[in-house]
Amino acid sequence: MNTTSTKLQQLIQNIETIIRGKTQEVRYVVTALLARGHILLEDNPGAGKTVLAKTLAQSIAEAPGDHHTEGGVQFKRIQFTPDLLPMDLIGSHIFDEVKKDFVFKKGPLFTHVLLADEINRASPKVQSALLECMAENQISAGDTTFALDKFFFTIATQNPIEMEGTYPLP
Repeated sequence: MNTTSTKLQQLIQNIETIIRGKTQEVRYVVTALLARGHILLEDNPGAGKTVLAKTLAQSIAEAPGDHHTEGGVQFKRIQFTPDLLPMDLIGSHIFDEVKKDFVFKKGPLFTHVLLADEINRASPKVQSALLECMAENQISAGDTTFALDKFFFTIATQNPIEMEGTYPLP
């Protein structure tokens, strides 16, 4: 077995020590990660979607090798709600009293592994902000475009049971 295959098996085994009985889901998530894609998980509340995302981020951080990240693998979770605004994800320019100028404060999209929890509860405008990051690996804030880290992976979730108050994904 080559080194890459061994590391991949170790990653899957690491995740499966925490996430039990979801072998197929773990493999789908790891496949999406390797393909430099993103994944949408549809499952009932309490099915372990959040734990899966956190465990993946932790397992990557603990795995030996170069992950092309500085300062370790960051994990962030955003709970999507109808009142969420694009700037809540992206960040915003805030006036710095010391510098007497506006500085950009990064939002939670500036991460490596993102759990976009119940993405279908967000308005289309907010979904669009996330989709730009996923498709183009960049964030637009006003006149400025920020490149995301090469390693940016989104695990989006939606609850198939409660569809009231949701917005369909494009």
